[in-house]
This record gives sequence, structure tokens and C-alpha cells, in this order.
Amino acid sequence: MLRSLALLVFVLAPFLGHAARAAESLPVITAHDTATLVTDRDRASPGETLGVGLRLQLKPGWHTYWLNPGDAGEAPRLETDAAGALTGQASRILFPTPVRISEGGLMSYAYTGDVLLPQELHLSGPASGDASGHVTLKAHAEWLVCAATCVPEHGDFTVTLPVDRAPVSNVSANQGPRDRASPSPAMRGDASPQAGLFHDALQARPVPSPFRASVSPDGVLELEGQGLSPRSVHKAWFMPSASGVIDQVAPQKLATAPGRISLDLRWVEGAEKPHDLSGIVVLQDDAGQQTPLWIDAPLSAGSAGAGGSGAAPVDAQDAAHEALAPSLLRMLVFAFAGGLILNLMPCVFPVLAMKAFSLARLGGSARRAQIGSALAYTLGVMGSFAALGAAMIVLRGVGSAAGWGFQFQSPVFVIGVAWLLVAMALNLLGVFEVTSGRLGQDVVPRHGPWGDMLTGLLAVIVATPCTAPFMGAAIAGALGGPAWSGMIIFIAMGLGLAAPYLAIATIPVLARHMPKPGAWMAVLKQALAFPLLATSVWLLWVACIQRGAMIVPIALGGAVGIGLAGWLFGLAQRRAMIAGGSAAVTTGRILSVLVLVLVGAALWQVPQEVAPPMRGGDGTAEKAVPYSPEKLTALRKEGKPVFIDMTAAWCITCMVNERVALQKAPVQKAFAEKGIVYMKGDWTNRDPSISAFLRDHGRDGVPLYVYYAPHRDGAILPQILTVSTVLDAIR
Repeated sequence: MLRSLALLVFVLAPFLGHAARAAESLPVITAHDTATLVTDRDRASPGETLGVGLRLQLKPGWHTYWLNPGDAGEAPRLETDAAGALTGQASRILFPTPVRISEGGLMSYAYTGDVLLPQELHLSGPASGDASGHVTLKAHAEWLVCAATCVPEHGDFTVTLPVDRAPVSNVSANQGPRDRASPSPAMRGDASPQAGLFHDALQARPVPSPFRASVSPDGVLELEGQGLSPRSVHKAWFMPSASGVIDQVAPQKLATAPGRISLDLRWVEGAEKPHDLSGIVVLQDDAGQQTPLWIDAPLSAGSAGAGGSGAAPVDAQDAAHEALAPSLLRMLVFAFAGGLILNLMPCVFPVLAMKAFSLARLGGSARRAQIGSALAYTLGVMGSFAALGAAMIVLRGVGSAAGWGFQFQSPVFVIGVAWLLVAMALNLLGVFEVTSGRLGQDVVPRHGPWGDMLTGLLAVIVATPCTAPFMGAAIAGALGGPAWSGMIIFIAMGLGLAAPYLAIATIPVLARHMPKPGAWMAVLKQALAFPLLATSVWLLWVACIQRGAMIVPIALGGAVGIGLAGWLFGLAQRRAMIAGGSAAVTTGRILSVLVLVLVGAALWQVPQEVAPPMRGGDGTAEKAVPYSPEKLTALRKEGKPVFIDMTAAWCITCMVNERVALQKAPVQKAFAEKGIVYMKGDWTNRDPSISAFLRDHGRDGVPLYVYYAPHRDGAILPQILTVSTVLDAIR
């Protein structure tokens, strides 16, 4: 028995010893990375500064962010403190120099691979009354990992270290990476297995610049000092400590001369110029050796000042943690611009006609009525965008791949919208009238605030199949950041969509030019019914693609039922107007409701099976090859050029791009001559592989066009295509 016990202790001894001297916490493991809390030593002593840090082992293709994440993203946060035999609280993260990632017109400052974000923890004690002989480090971390999509992650970590009661020579993690005089943990013999990570992270930190730095009002950043020359500085780039100051994706032209270099930066238009521009300048020599320098450049009259460059980067980093708002501001500008341009997209044309009628109706109204109508419409649009954004954020939070326009992937939703448009068309044609609630007493519809809000809701519903320029970046930023900022971005998008109507109705100069109401409005009202009916036909076609021809009798039968309900209600209204009383209207309403209930029940008969997709042919522009990740990988390995068209039947912009660009003879001829494989991804129904491709390219909706030249990375084309745009891309 004793022999067996001794054997067991012998076998477990190495593992027990590691646990007692652990300098790394238990990991938090996700599909994107592995996170742990590590220390640079496996023992602690009072009065010393212990190196602690968040270690992120990122999967290929994923990255996390620097203190300035760039145009989108969020800086990591790490809070660490010590309790037990010793106490202490850690400093801010001592960020290593990041790499630049430019994609989709946005710039990010990030880390990839195996990265350590270190802190310094000054330990004091021993704490009174604690004789445990151990110190427990507890940390809470929050970080964002991104590929094509962004996933917020967090973790709580614990590390317990034994305590040496006798103080030792202090080694501060805040000392410069190249000028330490104190003995390292390895020299003292108590280095942890992770000590090398701390050494590499501290070596990668920027050092205070030895050169005088200044920035001129027109954005020229200059460094002056001995050692600067065209040979010693072959390339250079600047990464600001806070976003929203310079255009981070704009080219930075380098000019060198003996003793001086300059970088042409571009200020963000409309932003206030800072008194001091801080950040990292990376200098690269002819041999490719890089030197990151932390600068604090004062704003000058255009020439280098005598003041300083060597401000401690830690102080500026602390302030930059609080300066994340400019990135959100940029996303808000993108969102507003995307919503504004959405008014010009084909999806919204039917509702634009209804808005034109509303403007005409308001032409002779009082100023108060015009403003009230505009505000109600704006509220309907912004509220609908907020609801849609909340749904997308929640679905992303639970792991769904929902993207922009995801609701149109449901045939029940598509048919429901088609029926709603039919009902509104019947109203415009005069089959029935919308009353204010006084039974039978209204012959003309009452377009109160609820009607204006309903118009705003309908505008958002029919707009969501389209993705306007700037919207892709805004939606990616909304879904990649905190929920509260995502909601603000979606609301800004709604404000952009409502802005033209709001401006026309509220700006006196524009309001005075609105036409006066008259008999012509009755004709206009009826004419506007036909764009709505045409949109219903398009939605029926979408439903057919989703669920096949068996859905046609359900959709058309429901439309007939809605027509019957509207006719019964209108007939009752007219009888009440002639004979008086409300009994006829009440009867008509009851019959109409019964018919609508039967129509709604028809939705339960929608086929659940997805219709078989239309198969392509040999990959020419006339016959598309259905998208699959495996097929794309195989074609690229063979060195064949591939043009990817991510589309959907419910995306009108996609259909227009095909008609005006992709199906034109010059484009088809160029595809055939160059042997380009035309690969189409049909997102009409949900397809996880297409959703993943969209996310990998920073998009959450269609259209998306990517051209892969032989043995080269994909080039993303604009969302609005022309023949020349496509030809220029494939050349």
C-alpha cells in the first residue's frame, strides 16, 4: 500500500509542482482565440513591480485592437489587482506597437497571432493578519476580436503565486525596453515560462523619440535631428493615439532630407486640430528594420518647433482610452450618408411616390401641420431602423448569422409585405377609405400622425433589400461594437433616410415651393397605386424563387381576399354615407375582418421546403457557377480568375446591376476573353456559406462583388456597378 502511494506521489509530483508555481491562469477558450492571464515571475515579493498581462492566442484571420482601434473597433480593457499576503492594483495596459490593417476604405490598428498586453503591478505588504504566504491576482478583461465580423469577448482570470517575504531588487515593467539596469527575472532565477513573452512585448513598445517633432496646420508632420537621412528612413508611417484627428486611411507621403523627414497627413474635415498630435511614428530603413517612436508633436506655424517629442507614451495612452468617440462619430457620418443615399435606391421608389403625394397634400396646409407630418414620418423611419437594428444585434448576440435584409429571407414576410402593398394600393384607388374613427363620416382619408408613421415604417420595410454606399461600413461598425453604439448608428441611418422629406417640410424656403392641393391630386393619388402593385408583383416573384410555384395560388388567393375585404369595407362606407348611420360600416368591418383572418390563415400553407436553386453552367457571364467555398478555393489554386456576385432575388439593386452592367455585351465579352469564372451566390434563402463570405469581406448584406485575379487577393467593387467599373476592375 505504501509502495503504491509513493508511486502515485512520484507520478503526480511534476503536475503538483507546476500548480504551486503557476504563472498562467486557466484559459478562456472561444472559437476565435484562447485567453489567459500570465505573469513574468512565478513568485512575488513585497515592494516589487510584477509584470502581468492578458495573453491572446488568436486564430488565423482574427485580430484584436490597439489603444486607438482605428476607424472601427474597440480597445481592450484589463483590470488586475492583488489580494492576500500582498496587495496592489495594476497600471494601464502598456501597448506594444500594432500593425496596420486597411480594408474596405477603413484603417485598423491591431494585433494578430500570439499577443501579450502587459501591465505593471506594484505589490505592497505584507497585508496585516494574512499569513497565507500567497498572493492572489484577479483580473477582468474585455476585448474585441474581428475578422470580417467582430465578436466582443470577456473573461475573469485568477493566478496564485507564493510570496517571498524578503524584498528583492525591483524590476519595473515600465522601464524602457532597451535601458534596463535592474536584474531580470531570469537573472534572479524566478522567471516564469512566460517571461519571454513580456520581454518581446516590452521590446515592441515604442520608445520616446529622440527627434524634435512638430505638425503644421496643413497636416505636415516633421521630425528633425541627427541620424535622419534618406538611407536610414526608407519608409515611415504614423499611427495617432486617438481616432477622429487625421484621415487614417489616407496615403502618408514621405519626404526625406539629411537631418529631417516629413509625412503629409490629412486632417479629418471639420474636426478641431489638436494642440499636440501624439502617437507612434514607425521608421523603416533600407534593410527593413523598423523602429517605433512615440512622439508628441505640437501644432506649429508650419515648421518644426523646439519643443518636444519625448512625452511618456503611457500618459497619452491613458488619455486615449477616453477618446473613442471619434470612431463612433465616423460611423455615424457613414450611417447618415448611407441612409441619405438609400432614398435614390430602386427599393425605395414605390414609397418615394407616396411621399411625393404626402408633400403635395401638405402644400396648402398650415406650417404646424407640415412640420408635424414630417416629424411623425421621421419618427416612424427612425423607430423602424431602431427596431431592425435591435433585432440584428440580438440575433448576432445569440450566434445567428443575420445580415442586412435578413427578414426578406422569410417567404411569409415577403408575402405579408406584398399583401400590405396591395391593401395600400386599393386605398389609393378609392376602393375603401381610412377614417379617423368616426364610423362612416369620413369620405377623404385622414392622414394623421399614425398615417405618417406608417409611411415611415413602410419606407424602411421596402428599403432593407438594398444596401447603399457607406452602409456596409456603418452596419459592420454597428454590429461589431457595443450594443448602445450600434443602436445609435442604426438610428442615424434612419435619420439619413428621412432627411430629404424632413428638410422639404420644415425649411421655409423649400416648403413655400410645394404645390397647392387641387383636383389634380385625385388623379395623382390613383396613379400612385400602380408602383405599389408593381412592387407586389416583384415580391411574388421573390417568393416563387424561395418556395417554388406552389406558393403562387396562396399569394394570389390572399391578394384576392384582401381585395374582397377592402371592397366590402368600402361598400359599407358608401352605404353609410348615403343612408346615414354606422350599422352598415360596422357590418362591413366585421365581414372584412373575417376575410382577413382567412387570408392570414393562408400563410400557414406556405411550403416549408426551400425551392431547388437554379443551377449554372460553365462559368461564363451568361451562365453562373453556383458559389461554394470549396469551388472557389479550387479555382483559385488553379490560377483561374473568378468574379463573385453575391446577390438575392429580393435585392433590387442587385437586379439593376445585373441589367445595366453584368449582362451587357462588353462585360460578357471581357469575361469570355479572359476566361473569368462568373460565380454567383444566391442569398435569397439563408445560406451559411454566403453569410460567412459576406462577413469575411466586412459586409452584412448584398450586393457584394469581388474579383479575384489569378494568384492575387480579392478586390471589392462598388455596390453600384457600371460597365466601365467592371471592366476597369478586371483589367
